[in-house]
Amino acid sequence: MATIKPFKGVRPPQALVEQVVSRPYDVLNSEEARAEAAGNEMSLYHIIKPEIDFPAGTDEHDERVYQKAAENFQKFQDNGWLIQDKQENYYIYAQTMNGKTQYGLVVGAYVPDYMNGIIKKHELTRRDKEEDRMKHVRVNNANIEPVFFAYPDNAVLDALVARYAATQPVYDFIAPGDGFGHTFWMIDRQEDMDIVTAEFAKMPALYIADGHHRSAAAALVGAEKAKQNPHHTGKEEYNYFMAVCFPANQLTIIDYNRVVKDLNGLTPQQFLDAVRRNFTVEEKGTEIYKPNALHNFSLYLDGKWYSLTAQPGTYNDNDPIGVLDVTISSHLILDQILGIKDLRSDKRIDFVGGIRGLGELKKRVDSGEMKVALALYPVSMKQLMDIADTGNIMPPKTTWFEPKLRSGLVIHKL
Repeated sequence: MATIKPFKGVRPPQALVEQVVSRPYDVLNSEEARAEAAGNEMSLYHIIKPEIDFPAGTDEHDERVYQKAAENFQKFQDNGWLIQDKQENYYIYAQTMNGKTQYGLVVGAYVPDYMNGIIKKHELTRRDKEEDRMKHVRVNNANIEPVFFAYPDNAVLDALVARYAATQPVYDFIAPGDGFGHTFWMIDRQEDMDIVTAEFAKMPALYIADGHHRSAAAALVGAEKAKQNPHHTGKEEYNYFMAVCFPANQLTIIDYNRVVKDLNGLTPQQFLDAVRRNFTVEEKGTEIYKPNALHNFSLYLDGKWYSLTAQPGTYNDNDPIGVLDVTISSHLILDQILGIKDLRSDKRIDFVGGIRGLGELKKRVDSGEMKVALALYPVSMKQLMDIADTGNIMPPKTTWFEPKLRSGLVIHKL
């Protein structure tokens, strides 16, 4: 059962929140962060992308860059741009995109729950990315950015959240750029905190939706601190890391699409003939075509869109991994026809989050940068949870969650 606790959040004063908060560290590059933080010394990018305080081209993994993150975190606290709450709280973080709002509970998740599989993952992590985030957690002695969990639907928590959502929020703003709404409340009444803790204690599992590397790094640093402390009791703050937990029924996974640089020596006609061995192919013309169901794909090649429908027998509906469209397309198109064996390392393929729309696929092919694009029908939350529950791992670049959590609304010190 899931163990969580409230914590004394470190947060910006209400008047400064829009200057402090930022997009997550991993959704933009150093130059984009430099541009977004320009003229704003309070931007969280100075802590999560501290290479922006060095000359352009400075390696973000340079030891001086990590040290700068810690210096800046201290400076933000010294200047009153971040202030720690006096008592432990849970928090509610709501995000609104396209008129739909999802309500997350910000909690301290338990490191041993990650280690023993109560916090379930569906993606492999890369050791180099884990180590980068571990250094960031170690040097700041804090989880600066949250991870994003899903939990099984719970009517008691829904009612509690609705009660707080009807009150005046601590923060409420529209983020520049994406136009998404971000609203934040504190759960500071002991009886309500007790309800949250008790309801999570009934849950058999929590599911990592987004932030596998941050989860691994936070848990590994917590475990490291436990080993280093001869007086470790299990009650210390480092036994917990910050997570925003949403009910599964409120979350939307959007498509995560592929673009490929060449046709592996085939002509467009030879490529389409090869695809027809396992798919029913229909030409759709020049208007953008979006996949309309599981096992239906959209292909863009030479200025035309095609519908591809996987033929019966090419997938196994009883296999939680084999049924995924990302598995079908990876095996039957990317591997067998285009010779792309490893999605993580092959430089001929790139991935485009569905938030950019299928027009982005068309643009990248029409520009000549890419030769062919493949759009997939999105995975469902049920599929994700089934895969995590059976101990399976999804292929790389399967899920894209939107909206992304803003960083800097609250920070957890270890």
